Amino acid sequence: MATPSPARQLHGSSGLSIVIAILLILAGLAAIFLPFVAGIAASIAVAWLLLFAGVIHLFFGWHTRSAGAVIWKILVGLAYLVAGIYILGHPGRGLLTLTLILAFYLFFEGIFEAVIYAQLRRLPGAGWFLFDAIVTIVLGIMILMSWPVSSVWAVGTLIGISILFSGIARLSYAFAARRAGVAAAA
Repeated sequence: MATPSPARQLHGSSGLSIVIAILLILAGLAAIFLPFVAGIAASIAVAWLLLFAGVIHLFFGWHTRSAGAVIWKILVGLAYLVAGIYILGHPGRGLLTLTLILAFYLFFEGIFEAVIYAQLRRLPGAGWFLFDAIVTIVLGIMILMSWPVSSVWAVGTLIGISILFSGIARLSYAFAARRAGVAAAA
């Protein structure tokens, strides 16, 4: 079976990459323009994930055969459920906690983006991953420095900025890959 040429692979994957990048850019802009709504939505989404995880823990805890494991697994499931119910009942307080968690998330995401850059640095457009890494690390530090005062707007705005720059980085990389693929095919 013949393997497609690298130029053909670049061209095929860059079309999907462009669509995903544009969707990231639009999602980022929406979060920036509606930061409180985006922050509360994130808080509520986390609450529902906690509830789902709690139900799963309870289900598997109940089906565990050893008595000691059943008790601990059910307690873990109940902890998830209580946390999820609390955040659903108090999404603003959940947003305070998410703001702090987001600071650490963005910081480490930036580090991981830097690793991606290190792996792709020889490819055209890879510098955008380094740019994304720097911006994301700075955003994480900004949240930590302003917490808890800016929790009302920080989650939505900073997630939006991070998503926007991720979209821009991927769009720029996809266009550079497409140009390189066209040049390689010519």
